[in-house]
Amino acid sequence: MTRHWSVAMIGALLAMILHAAEATPDSYADVARGYKMVFPRDFGSHAAFRTEWWYVTGSLSDASGAPLGFQITFFRVRTGNQLDNPSTFAARELLIAHVAISDPARGHLWTDQRIRRVGSGLAEAAGDDTRVWIDDWRLEHMGDGYDTRAQAEGFALQLHLQDTQPPLLNGEAGYSQKGPAPRSASEYYSQPHLQVRGMVTRGARRDDVTGEAWLDHEWSSEYLDAAAVGWDWVGINLKDGAALTAFQIRDGAGRQHWAGATYRSAEGVTESLPPSQVDFRPLRHWHSNRTNVDYPISWRVRVGAREWELQPLMDDQENDTRLTSGALYWEGAVRALENGRTVGSGYLELTGYDKPLRLTAP
Repeated sequence: MTRHWSVAMIGALLAMILHAAEATPDSYADVARGYKMVFPRDFGSHAAFRTEWWYVTGSLSDASGAPLGFQITFFRVRTGNQLDNPSTFAARELLIAHVAISDPARGHLWTDQRIRRVGSGLAEAAGDDTRVWIDDWRLEHMGDGYDTRAQAEGFALQLHLQDTQPPLLNGEAGYSQKGPAPRSASEYYSQPHLQVRGMVTRGARRDDVTGEAWLDHEWSSEYLDAAAVGWDWVGINLKDGAALTAFQIRDGAGRQHWAGATYRSAEGVTESLPPSQVDFRPLRHWHSNRTNVDYPISWRVRVGAREWELQPLMDDQENDTRLTSGALYWEGAVRALENGRTVGSGYLELTGYDKPLRLTAP
């Protein structure tokens, strides 16, 4: 957490998030089948929906070839209160940001987080295109790519992400169901195979870096239903130019409650796969001595007739963001193997392993 915010302020903002959780689903817009995404409009914010995120993850190399991973994420939360308050200080929306670097030489994440109320030019999410920022942390769509930067506690990143492929519409043309009820869904697109160049600073060390990234943009009002406790998600840039994203939603017993996947071939053919065609099986767990949580950090993921093994860049990629989002999760760089051969790289996200993750009204 940045030094600029007091514990009292953090508590007040988290109380606003909890108030939002108590609002009725009817307070927010519904995700619906048949919505046609239009760009660049849908690169921007969708303020009528309860939650939204722009999630960028990627695999980097410095000039010596040493591997790194990075994450920068902006979350928008509509609080559901103070809607009639004309003050620019009214907390109708909050922005939360997480930034992290996975560095095997260090063995655990460089990580930082921020939370602000939207308004007054200190934190904004534009509606016409991707321009989202908190103070000097920023993600902005510019022409055929993105610029992102964050000066964090003890580290920094400044990167340009170049488009190489059109947006990948997940699920049914962007409608991504997250549970048995159609209302448990998000509008969801990805931008795989973003080519990265820029600079990463860690302590006194500054490195020019290159690599490949993945961007997820989702918005929803009822992402998880009452039976869901968390999810396992992966986005993989495959070496042949193909792209794979897959997820499973888990129930309280750790079983698959729902699942889905989208695969786009190197030739540009997109296939959406239903829950019956997606299977996540853990291969190895890692225990966090900081939080006493066990995470399954290595997996065998089956999508249709194909199967990939996921191996982490390093074991300890736990991100403790309880001061801002209330969540404790594992988010880390992985490589994908098929038939024992490395065929791609990406990121794996594991949520709800400490306690149920709640993003919808109880």
